[in-house]
Amino acid sequence: MRTYDNPVLPGFHPDPSVCRVGEDYYLVCSSFEYFPAVPVFHSRDLVHWRQIGNVLDRAGQFEVPRGLNVSDGIYAPTIRHHDGRFYVITTNVGAGGNFVVTAERPEGPWSDPVRIDLPGIDPDLAWDEDGTCWSAVAGVGLARVDPDAGKVLEGPHPVWSGTGMADPEGPHLYRIGDWWYLLVSEGGTAEGHSVSVARARSPRGPFEPAPHNPVVSNRSTGLPVRCTGHADLVQAADGTWWAVLLGTRPRGFFPRFHVLGRETFLVPVEWSEGWPYIGTVAERYPAPAAFSQFPAEPARDDFDGPALAPCYLSPRGRPDGSWSLRERPGRLTLHAAGDSLDRPGCTFVGRRQTDHDCRVAAAVETGPGGRAGLSVRMDEAHHYEIEASEGAAEVWARIGPLRRRVARLAVPGGPLTLAVECRTDDAPPPARGVRPGGPDTIAFSVESPEGAVTLAELDGRYLSTQVAGGFTGRVIGMYVTEGSAAFDWFEYRGRGSTAR
Repeated sequence: MRTYDNPVLPGFHPDPSVCRVGEDYYLVCSSFEYFPAVPVFHSRDLVHWRQIGNVLDRAGQFEVPRGLNVSDGIYAPTIRHHDGRFYVITTNVGAGGNFVVTAERPEGPWSDPVRIDLPGIDPDLAWDEDGTCWSAVAGVGLARVDPDAGKVLEGPHPVWSGTGMADPEGPHLYRIGDWWYLLVSEGGTAEGHSVSVARARSPRGPFEPAPHNPVVSNRSTGLPVRCTGHADLVQAADGTWWAVLLGTRPRGFFPRFHVLGRETFLVPVEWSEGWPYIGTVAERYPAPAAFSQFPAEPARDDFDGPALAPCYLSPRGRPDGSWSLRERPGRLTLHAAGDSLDRPGCTFVGRRQTDHDCRVAAAVETGPGGRAGLSVRMDEAHHYEIEASEGAAEVWARIGPLRRRVARLAVPGGPLTLAVECRTDDAPPPARGVRPGGPDTIAFSVESPEGAVTLAELDGRYLSTQVAGGFTGRVIGMYVTEGSAAFDWFEYRGRGSTAR
């Protein structure tokens, strides 16, 4: 029997939403401060996903002003397909509220945002048989809307806000058979996270809660997957039902630390007496009937294409003058837009860390007076980096209010290969007097034909959600803080979950 391993989208991919069009599935998730925003994934089997674009990939579609929090920005998008068009509705927290974008193809281009005057966050879209469109909003209120015009036609009216736990959010409304179902996440997005469901004959209610609520929760269990919630339902082409939802995989000693952020999991859904049953979330399940794996993405990017791959992220924006693939063909050239990774406005291009054990490397050549390298980033106050400048390679650590250079190595001029390795299985013993049990060790090295020189090994717990806070996860990437730098290639190799 073929099985698949969870998560199906590892790394910082929270608040998943999914829709099916024929034999194809499309999924989006939250991106918060990062640009491009709202990654779009395609699958033929719900297990193997390939990123095909980003919904908000133009500067005029999305911005996070510098004064906002690192976890502001895009919250909990919902993707739906109706009458030949794709719709995504979401919230830009702190910079505009709720809006809708549409596209004929999920790859885009997506329209400019159409603002919609709905209160709250996490809006949803659902259509009745007569074409009436409804939007459920965290809280939970329900409104009749015209998503194309961005108009609220009725409401929002309170309908059902869960079973009484804290932070009801992520509502999704479905017409299934003769019933309307309202799925709600509650209990907060940490250890108490869960999903509950209610049903009614009309979207206006009254809604009857399921007798077995919550239908999803891993709280107070010894399971390795934690914080499960924020689910969305989809019916496969063969009639089976599935849910995508978020969860975390903490590591280390109590209270344990999760460093990859909230990830996307896939679980089967069973129906009994008109109610969905899901239960706890495990790491492995029997595979769906359709099992269609995409070819593996190459580990190394030589920057030979006309555009950056859609997986690359930049915090709060990516000004056109800060990067180029044309300036030096076959290289990614970065120009400093800010002088520090400690403040918004830096030039940074990276990708999500998607494996607990991974190795990232890049070949970089700095221009005169340039300072550039590789950074492992949670936010402006929590990041480690290995940096190249004229005649030296240095490792820096920023942890809260503290910033310190922890290593320096004299190096010859010219291109350098810098590497970062995150490892959980062979971490060295801790320093005397320090309690063991961090989630991983992060090692920084300079590589040459003569071999690698490790400059520093740092405790990974300080780049975790439990220390940094917020809703994101680690992003590892290239940066420049002075002058300019050309990256000849960038490589990510991980050991993580694979479907089989």
